[in-house]
Amino acid sequence: AAGAGVLLAAAALLLVGPRPAPAELTDGNSEHLKREHSLMKPYQGAGSAAMPLWDFQGSTMVTSQYVRLTPDERSREGSIWNRVPCFLKDWELHVHFKIHGAGKKNLHGDGLALWYTQERLVPGPVFGSKDNFHGLAIFLDTYPNDEATERVFPYISAMVNNGSLTYDHSKDGRWTELAGCTADLRNQNHDTFLAIRYSRGRLTVMTDVEDKNEWKNCIDIAGVQLPTGYFFGASAGTGDLSDNHDIISMKLFQLMVEHPVEDETVDWTKIEPSVSLLKSPKDNVDDPTGNFRSGPLTGWKVFLLLLCALLGIIICAVVGAVVFQKRQERNKRFY
Repeated sequence: AAGAGVLLAAAALLLVGPRPAPAELTDGNSEHLKREHSLMKPYQGAGSAAMPLWDFQGSTMVTSQYVRLTPDERSREGSIWNRVPCFLKDWELHVHFKIHGAGKKNLHGDGLALWYTQERLVPGPVFGSKDNFHGLAIFLDTYPNDEATERVFPYISAMVNNGSLTYDHSKDGRWTELAGCTADLRNQNHDTFLAIRYSRGRLTVMTDVEDKNEWKNCIDIAGVQLPTGYFFGASAGTGDLSDNHDIISMKLFQLMVEHPVEDETVDWTKIEPSVSLLKSPKDNVDDPTGNFRSGPLTGWKVFLLLLCALLGIIICAVVGAVVFQKRQERNKRFY
């Protein structure tokens, strides 16, 4: 039994490869804080439309303690967007948020989205913002629209779009998801945080939602290309179900990272958002992102890996038994 366990573990490792080490996140000190891209208390122009560095629309309400993107009411959507384009090649965004409401289990929605995109202040069907966007979106989805899903909600996922992809709400964005994780982030009595780090083509998303004051790895993807000159924002939407979606702060930090010499000749504003692992859904229906080997192992992936390894061991055992039996029969002929 012990030998079989080792074989299973080895087979799984060979199939998926070693997991990358978690990225080191900043400690949140102010040394590299970029205030022009950060939203913090006390909010300038609180209670009015006069926020010099930020614009908001829809149902968004700015108070002295939080920015409420939607109230706990049906059919609302709101967003808040930075006015200043970001020209940093390497950055890290820390978001202090709160999603809460009166709805019980599976009777709340729809969720919150964090954006780094070319477009800003364009309302739409994707958590209150535009579909077919250019850039990066991180979705904090609180309601499962796909009844057949194996995911446990709330669910955090990442999507990179060059304007050609559509977010499919009916499948909770499964076909365009790069990677994701489950996070118990709703109706918590303690502070909840999310960090997005982008550095040298590597996208890392981590959470701190368990009141442990430590970051937990959620998403880690290499091969991501994002241009400079895009805008940061946050949006949320409600439908037949609702929640309060609050942003308490968004803090952007510049990462001091060395780049290869050849990067100096690149016009980073002209790069098209892309991911080297991304495939067309037509190429791979079961895993349209093509990210099976590099994404976090969900329960069904682990099951499939173990099943494949077990089947391989059984086949080898059967073949070995047949070969052994034939050798025994051959030896009997000589006596």
